[in-house]
Amino acid sequence: MYTTKLSSLATKMKLENCTPTIDLDEIVLSHMEVNRPALQLAGFYSYFDKDRVQIIGNVENAYMQQLGDEERIQVIRKLISFIPPCIIFCQGIQVSDEIRAIGEEFGVPLLRTAKSTCNFESEVTRWLNVELAPRITIHGVLVDVYGEGVLIMGESGIGKSEAALELIKRGHRLVADDAVEIKKVSDDTLVGSAPDVTRHFIELRGIGIIDVKMLFGVESVKNTQAIDLVICLEDWVKDKEYDRLGLEEQYTEFLGNKVVCHNIPIRPGRNLAVICESAAVNFRQKKMGYNAVQELYNRVTNNINKKIGL
Repeated sequence: MYTTKLSSLATKMKLENCTPTIDLDEIVLSHMEVNRPALQLAGFYSYFDKDRVQIIGNVENAYMQQLGDEERIQVIRKLISFIPPCIIFCQGIQVSDEIRAIGEEFGVPLLRTAKSTCNFESEVTRWLNVELAPRITIHGVLVDVYGEGVLIMGESGIGKSEAALELIKRGHRLVADDAVEIKKVSDDTLVGSAPDVTRHFIELRGIGIIDVKMLFGVESVKNTQAIDLVICLEDWVKDKEYDRLGLEEQYTEFLGNKVVCHNIPIRPGRNLAVICESAAVNFRQKKMGYNAVQELYNRVTNNINKKIGL
């Protein structure tokens, strides 16, 4: 199970802390889902997941406002007594001194935002899905090539970083070198990033470590990128049969998600940067509905049909 600090959420969403005596760094979030506790405020606590972020909007607030003062305090006290990680009030709802005191009593942070409830709930859910997503770290290089996330893999020393450097010089952007952290943010999307320690650095054998951001400018780097294509570099084997047409897509799998993969044999004279660019553009063409192999097949078929008089 992956976790993140409540302080990170508060900073990202620019939340006002109505209980400043509570240290948000000490509160840990572990659930991707959030909850609007309308039923709980009405007294129904069956199936209540107290470990979720609780969000109160105009509907919940309107219900509490039509209660008497004493009953309102009892209702909110019961909710807070379950010790959720936090309660966030949307639409700029004012948090009374009595409710603040209850939050501080139980150590439950009460936060506030002026954003609309639906928009805020969507933003928080999306952010939590990324922050708490399953993840792995692999050896490789991730580059943004024409907007496509190209993950270059292969044995150590085969030329991954050199290919990435050439791509950067050609105007593309580095995401991660050597160690790529992959997060599964949905059943269709994998997002790659670099560990904080190595972000924007490339290791080149014989030269050492270079800072891509300082050397080539901020336009040459990117913090995160969806992984669309994998290029696996391998040593050229003379007697091995390599795919020359691309009739069938090959895939590799990360965290249960399949990604299109090309195995590229390496030998002197091959320009890896141009190959990676071509693979990215060809992949984009296929996504847009154009398949060069299918076009060649159609031309050959039409030519044969003309020759035999069909």
